[in-house]
Amino acid sequence: MMRMPSSRFNRQRGSAAVEFAILLFPVLLLGFGVVEYGRAVYQYNNVVKSIRSAVRVMSQHSPADSSYAARMVQAQCMAVYGVASCTDGSGTALAPGLRLSHIKICDSVSWSECAGSVQADYKNVTTGLGTMNLVAVRLVGYQFSFLGLPLVGAPATVSFGPIEAVMRQAG
Repeated sequence: MMRMPSSRFNRQRGSAAVEFAILLFPVLLLGFGVVEYGRAVYQYNNVVKSIRSAVRVMSQHSPADSSYAARMVQAQCMAVYGVASCTDGSGTALAPGLRLSHIKICDSVSWSECAGSVQADYKNVTTGLGTMNLVAVRLVGYQFSFLGLPLVGAPATVSFGPIEAVMRQAG
């Protein structure tokens, strides 16, 4: 068996630690980036699902119903808290920083909260099966907050939106 000279062995001592130190920062940066991106996708998915639930609530009621204003509040609570009632104040938002003021509901009677919309977008919309009224629930102005990557000046927030779901409205 052949043995390596001890001088060559001494020159290699510590090289693994140096290589580890060189690669540690990029690997940690990549790991934190993947976690933050995963959090952003998860929060976006939560918000989209909650908007869809809210528009389902609104699609079952006509603006002519006497309880329509209460249904609008119920839909906003569904979008923000995931429950039909938010009067007790104990609800936790589905996404950090999500508030009732981010949720806009537009229909054939009230469309002014949805920027760029006109009544014709929601009232008597012509389809292949005739005309129908539509209702939209829109998320506007929500900012996703990053936890932050170490030693990197990445932006602290990114805007989700506007996220909108539209359905046919009863009545």
